[in-house]
Amino acid sequence: MTQSTISAQLGSLDLSAAPLALGGNVFGWTADDDASFSVLDAFVAAGGRMIDSADVYSAWVPGNSGGESETTIGRWLARGGRRDDVQIATKVSQHPEYPGLSAANVRAAAEASLRRLGTDRIDLYYAHFDDADTPVAETAAAFSRLVDDGLVREIGISNYSAERIDEWFAAVEADGLHRPVALQPHYNLVERGFEEAVQGAALRHGLGVLPYYALASGFLTGSYRDGVAPDSPRAQGAARYLDDRGRRVLDALDEVAAAHDAPLASVALAWLRAQPTVVAPIASARRTDQLDALLTSMTLELSAAEVDRLTDASA
Repeated sequence: MTQSTISAQLGSLDLSAAPLALGGNVFGWTADDDASFSVLDAFVAAGGRMIDSADVYSAWVPGNSGGESETTIGRWLARGGRRDDVQIATKVSQHPEYPGLSAANVRAAAEASLRRLGTDRIDLYYAHFDDADTPVAETAAAFSRLVDDGLVREIGISNYSAERIDEWFAAVEADGLHRPVALQPHYNLVERGFEEAVQGAALRHGLGVLPYYALASGFLTGSYRDGVAPDSPRAQGAARYLDDRGRRVLDALDEVAAAHDAPLASVALAWLRAQPTVVAPIASARRTDQLDALLTSMTLELSAAEVDRLTDASA
């Protein structure tokens, strides 16, 4: 298997034994408390560590206002008392009440997330989307102060261009700030734009990459084929990949999955783990039976030839 050139150690956070982050976008949306708690319990019982959320999840749902995912995770933590068993990642910039990345907003949003989560610290706090109206140096300093104050353990960047990542690290060097350790981009077998420039920025700055939409809205599970479209809120997003290239990717996934007697989703996530800079893909499950393939991916080792087969199919 091709080895990542970035350590699985994200500052003080170690993902080497559990190279998968559980996506929390479904909590409070397509998964109610009972379903969410079951998935979270099973994830931790299987050795999972990182739970990924955002303050905006799931403001897009009619009747929701944002923060539902964090609130669900907070109720789970309060019920089970397992705070020290997990690493909580969340994000700022998109919540309707806390938009943008000004220093004041970063602080206010972090404090609101902590209240919803019912905890005293965020293990990994991301700038969710770049804010062109706020100087990067201001945002970088605001995140660094959260670390100084003990509210945040480690800093992450999400959805930034290579140039803006470089600006953030220039501010770090100029002002003696705490360095980001993680980068969260859109990246999977059928979305490979990350490799064009942003991957280089991750390498330059030693950022561990945790790709979101790691299964392309479910397309890479193999559930979406010609004439087959599951009843899912993500169906429209997944179906757009069913073109000639998408079919080639599914054929390659079928081949490699058969060789390992493993689900297609496990193979797709293992391919991501094999990519330079990637530490842990992010994937979600709204039922425990969907979680099995994600957990299998943590220990599935692909040969170099299998990685190349998948890479070539998705070119």
